[in-house]
Amino acid sequence: MKKSNSILKITSYVGFFLFALAIVSCSSDDPANKETDPPVVVPPVVTPPAFPGPTYADNYISISSWNSRAQWNLANVHDPTVEKSGEYYYMYQTDASYGNAHDGHGHFPYRRSKDLVTWEYMGSAMATVPAWVKDSLNNKRARMVPALPAIENPRYGYWAPYIKKVGNKYRLYYSIVVDEPITGTSFETSWSERAFIGLAESDDLSTNVWVDKGMVVCSEPDGAKPYSFTGARNWENAYFKFNAIDPTFIQTPEGDQYLIYGSWHSGIASLKLDPSTGKPYQLKTLSDYGTRIASRSATSRWQGSEGPEIIYNPETQYYYLFLAYDGLDVPYNTRVCRSKSITGPFLGINGANVTNGADCWPMLTHPYGFNNHTGWVGFAHCSVFQNPDTKQWFYASQARLPKDVPNVNASNALMMGHVRAIKWTEDGWPVVDPERYAAVPETTITEASFIGTWEQITMNYQYATIQKSVTIYLTADKKVSGGATGTWSYDSTAKTLTVNGVKCKVSDAWDWESATRKVTISYSGLTTAGVPVWGKKIN
Repeated sequence: MKKSNSILKITSYVGFFLFALAIVSCSSDDPANKETDPPVVVPPVVTPPAFPGPTYADNYISISSWNSRAQWNLANVHDPTVEKSGEYYYMYQTDASYGNAHDGHGHFPYRRSKDLVTWEYMGSAMATVPAWVKDSLNNKRARMVPALPAIENPRYGYWAPYIKKVGNKYRLYYSIVVDEPITGTSFETSWSERAFIGLAESDDLSTNVWVDKGMVVCSEPDGAKPYSFTGARNWENAYFKFNAIDPTFIQTPEGDQYLIYGSWHSGIASLKLDPSTGKPYQLKTLSDYGTRIASRSATSRWQGSEGPEIIYNPETQYYYLFLAYDGLDVPYNTRVCRSKSITGPFLGINGANVTNGADCWPMLTHPYGFNNHTGWVGFAHCSVFQNPDTKQWFYASQARLPKDVPNVNASNALMMGHVRAIKWTEDGWPVVDPERYAAVPETTITEASFIGTWEQITMNYQYATIQKSVTIYLTADKKVSGGATGTWSYDSTAKTLTVNGVKCKVSDAWDWESATRKVTISYSGLTTAGVPVWGKKIN
């Protein structure tokens, strides 16, 4: 019985299948019965919008006045220092602007940015000079032998602040110089008065509310050096041992804190701080003012280095000391050395002892020029900082237009803030991107990406001389031709392009010099001697 029912069910299923197949066949074969198929919808090809990179001009004279400050972006930046607070990066700086547009509007100007590309000018961090500066100055003068009279209305300069979050506080170390001769009325017969480094603290940079904590350190004379003179100034016998300007700060992994400071006078000093105050434990003897950790000369008290910046890179476990070499108008260039110890010795890429006065290599920046641009000079005194989320390192400094640019009044006084990404070589040295940071989206860079026309700059050190680019060609057969010849190869895993033996880190970049700015790729490396090699693709 069950078997018969099963056979009937199977027969019914087969009959139904044949009937359905016949209907389908009739529908398919008879045009009269054919239904119209819905149209196939092909999605349109969507071309992503062009990357809207920065468009602001490098010659900002037309917006240089105080009333145009909302348009400045990175115009009128000098000796910047950068730290993040909340969703913003804050940049503080020396009192400097084209035509002194900032005069009368407070001291230590600052601006902020969410993306390191678009910056909003905010005003100043200090309304008036703290009273302690004049008090300290005249107390020092009264104790000199012979005693010197008080200076009733000192002229001041406001230089090179440094910002850092330490614990729950933001510390702003700042420099105030007294722009007066120590004695008399002429700098032709007297050294200039001392400089001071002070400290202010804030709970939140967005409030711009600061509590001044007073003096940290000042310039202090060394021995019986004369502060007045007749005849030519003896630069080799500068009056002060360490010049109390250009502070930078470091906290070691062990929790020790140091102020690194100095300029020209005897080099760069390291001064241990009391972590609870951010100030020295005492300033009773000359040794309490710090120990020299870098100098451009083993013997001269007057040597062209300043603007120290100190960082610790936990990945390499080195302290890196960045220095500004030479005068700031044109020849300024950036050097770096490193040490396993915060107190040194700091060594260059060639193993030379910079603490003992050896010339510092590698060089990271130098006066330079790609095609279609005046080039940049006065390119140093940097801030080195991290994105706290991505841990990406950045370099920020000023750079100036060259002297005597046609049709640009006082062109060398035009100072523009530059922010650039830092990459690290396989042997642990930083290199700076050839193009300013523009938040260009990252792409997959392949070997094929490099085939084309490039501009390359080998930045050999030449005092006050712009190093210009040459045109080179990278071809599919891995050859280099044009202004330089040789071979090239690419390691996509390490994002390292080797050009004629120089290993270079590559980046998606913004071509600032192009007549119409555009996305490109760039590379940056160091020769074995520590000379920067920069390149950018132009075609």
